[in-house]
Amino acid sequence: MTGLASRLLADPRRLIALIGLVSLALIGGAWFFELVLHLRPCKLCLEQRAPHYAAIGLTTLALLLARSSRLQIAALIVLALLMAWSTGLGVYHSGVEWGIFAGPNDCGGTPAPAAAGVQDLMKQLQTTRIVSCTEAAWRFLGLSLAGWNALASLGLLAIALLGLRNASQRPASSRG
Repeated sequence: MTGLASRLLADPRRLIALIGLVSLALIGGAWFFELVLHLRPCKLCLEQRAPHYAAIGLTTLALLLARSSRLQIAALIVLALLMAWSTGLGVYHSGVEWGIFAGPNDCGGTPAPAAAGVQDLMKQLQTTRIVSCTEAAWRFLGLSLAGWNALASLGLLAIALLGLRNASQRPASSRG
């Protein structure tokens, strides 16, 4: 392993920061696809963002407050759990898209605002597009965004677990 990689992997704060930055990049990518490319997310797409939002918040708190090794280890444990959750959501959503799993019954997109009258209702019915969880809006190299999220989250889970393994191998006197 190179000197830079071993220093990065040996420092829990850097691993915590890396997980937070990648989660932030994933959320930024999701917003880009939604706001710039106009790919509307389905219910499962939106649910997959929750672990990353939590990871960003936890990372921020951990970098500001977790000075002791014990708090850093606690942050890595919670980040590992969040990334396991995110991986599971991504695998599930990908499976729904491929027809392996049944999707949730209410996975039809975000509800439209209440119509003021019959004409407004008719206009909404003509212009509203229901986003199904079973249809991948975009694929790259055969994987949908849900699949890429699953892979990225699995990588972040591996980073968190590696940080925990490294922290457990340090002598007790240096863990503070």
